[in-house]
Amino acid sequence: MKKIVVVDGQGGKIGSMLVSRLKAEEGTFEICAVGTNSIATSAMMKAGADYGATGENPAVVNCRDADVIVGPVGVVVADSMAGEVTPLMAAAAGQSAADKVLLPVNRCNNYIVGVREMTVAELIDAAIKKIRSLI
Repeated sequence: MKKIVVVDGQGGKIGSMLVSRLKAEEGTFEICAVGTNSIATSAMMKAGADYGATGENPAVVNCRDADVIVGPVGVVVADSMAGEVTPLMAAAAGQSAADKVLLPVNRCNNYIVGVREMTVAELIDAAIKKIRSLI
């Protein structure tokens, strides 16, 4: 069974949208929600994640054996998401052997150039399409 780790912070809007869309997909996979805070984790759990946890250690532990890690680009940038992503969390996601599906969200002083501006809904659609090809 494939393990998809959805990482999000702040209000968990992007993570919960990803989780609910992934739950609608066919396939054999489990969704682990990792929130940088309890609000984000709660939002992803309400959206249907199979299990979840909050904080640095759950991010480190769950990125180890993930098949796919998905979230805003800030999940691999230390101190991003208003400081919620610790250096250890960013390293765990970035160094994981998992495929990474990163949404180019231009916030918190992280700007992805050369990528057209898209709405969050369009980003979610593109992420789901890519994850579908990976699982």
